[in-house]
This record gives sequence, structure tokens and C-alpha cells, in this order.
Amino acid sequence: MLKILSKIIEPTTGTVRIRGRVASLLEVGTGFHPELTGRENIYLNGSLLGMTRSEIRKQFDAIVDFAGVEKFLDTPVKRYSSGMYVRLGFAISAHLDPEIMIVDEVLAVGDAEFQKKSLGKMRDNSASGRTIIFVSHNLTAVQALCNKTLYFEKGRLVEQGETNQVIASYLSKVSKTRLVRHWDTPEEAPGNDLVRVHHFELIPEYQPEQTHIDVRTPLKLRFEFWNLMERANLNLSLHLNSLTGECIFNIGTQSQPYGKGLITGECTIPGYFLNDGSYTISVMIVKDTVTPLYVMEEGITFDVEDYREGIAWYGKWPGFVRPQFPFHMQTAAN
Repeated sequence: MLKILSKIIEPTTGTVRIRGRVASLLEVGTGFHPELTGRENIYLNGSLLGMTRSEIRKQFDAIVDFAGVEKFLDTPVKRYSSGMYVRLGFAISAHLDPEIMIVDEVLAVGDAEFQKKSLGKMRDNSASGRTIIFVSHNLTAVQALCNKTLYFEKGRLVEQGETNQVIASYLSKVSKTRLVRHWDTPEEAPGNDLVRVHHFELIPEYQPEQTHIDVRTPLKLRFEFWNLMERANLNLSLHLNSLTGECIFNIGTQSQPYGKGLITGECTIPGYFLNDGSYTISVMIVKDTVTPLYVMEEGITFDVEDYREGIAWYGKWPGFVRPQFPFHMQTAAN
């Protein structure tokens, strides 16, 4: 679809109407000649995107500075890394001053600093009235950049609307709540010859008449595993992540000597700590504080729903955590 919108290929049926100049960044190296230098490819790529030679000259220094390839400007781009390709390609597209900018997942190739700079540039373009079509599986980036979102599944439009609403709908479809994992015997349990998992459970401490986890709900986490070694210094490391992959926190127990047998661990996540959203919990069994023996990735998956009392605003509450710290207000003395 993006290639059709970018006029790279024609649709087999139907029509597309576009008003305004379009700049696209769909694949690494698109519009570049590998034998030409970075300098020469700026002019080549810019002309392919519809820029005049004078427009390219005017934006040349800004393109080079944004891409951060000044040292390699006269090096053939066939010697560029994929990240350098993307930086230069995006810099040219972003400085074309297009009315419509189409960007695919290709930005994931760049480093974190460049991704942040690119999102900032697209946000600036959007704020100035230009249209940005951004396709990505990075929900955090979509949420930061887009005010309207379309959710596609297997080529069909499933939902469209406000970004937060569509993302919440998408996560509810892909999220599979799993609060308990249990294995009766070491022979059937996941693990290895050193340790094996017996029980992993998230226990919500519901208030009266409460049937689902919301931001008020304390959560007790219980983990049990078999230690198959005669003696070892062991500790647990617990990772709580958002469903989009960001680590919310990582906590661990003290390392202690344990003999062969069943070992249990328990901790509580207090209510009014996590914001509404979807989360996963992974746990790692560690020996001598440095050697991971076994990692259970995303062993627990759960959703936290919103709850508000005495608040008339129902927009998305920002952040992953939502603590209630003491916060006092009073009239200052004259």
C-alpha cells in the first residue's frame, strides 16, 4: 500500500488520489546508487524526490548535519552501514519539505539517538500542517507521533480512530492474560539439569465486588522452583515489562545458599503503582549473583484497567506508573 501511495507501483484495481508533494522512506538504500558518494547521492536522491538543484543546495548543509555523515560525505555509499543509509535517506526526505511524508518501519535500523531525532523532526513537520503516514510495530513511537491511527490485520482495516483508543483495542486483542503457570513434577517442568520451575502465579488482591485488575489492585507474585544442585548460592531477578517491550522495573532477591529441594519466593506490587495497560513478568534464576541458570520469558501476562474517582477528565493518564505520593496544597500566607 505504501508503494502505491508513493507511486512506486500501480494498484491492480482502484485509484489513489494525492494532493501535494510526497516524500517516502520505505526501504534501506532506496533511491541511492551504491557507487556514488554520499554527496552525489544527496543530489540524486533529492532529484528523485522532486527537489530542484537549487532546493538541494539550499538544504545541503542541514541534510548533512542531520544525517551525521559529514566524515563520510565523499565515500561511496556501498561502504555505508545500514544505519548510515537510513540516516541519510531520512535526512533528505525530511528536508524536502513535503506536504505528505511516508515512513515505514525502516527507522528501526537507526540507533536510539537518531530515532529520537527523527521522531522529533516528524513531529515538527506534523505540527506545521504536513501529513505524516508512519507505519510501525513500535507502539510507543506511534503513540508519541500520531493523533489518528489505522489498525490493519492481514491486509484488512480492522479499526481506525484516536491513537490511544486504537492501541488499547489492538493490545486487548493480542494480549492473552495468563496469571498462573504450574507443573506438577520436575520431569515435565521447564528448566534444565540445574533448576526447574514448579509454580509461577500472580494473585490479585481484589476489593469487595471487584472482578478484574485495575490501578487500585495490589498484586502478589509467587514463584516456586526446584533446585537440583546439592548446594548453590541463588537469587531471583524479576522483570516487569510493558507489552510494547519497555522495562518498567527490575527487582531481585538477596543471594543465599540453598540445598537441593523446592525454593519459594514472593513479593507484592502495591495498588496505585501501575498505570492502566498490558504487562508481562519474566523471572530469572541466578547463581552467584552473575550467572543466569534459567530465564522464564513473559511467564505472566496481565492487563491493568483504569479506575478514577472524583476526576472528570478521562483522557489517557500518561506514564507506566501511577503512584499516589503525598502531595499537599494550601493557601500561602501573605
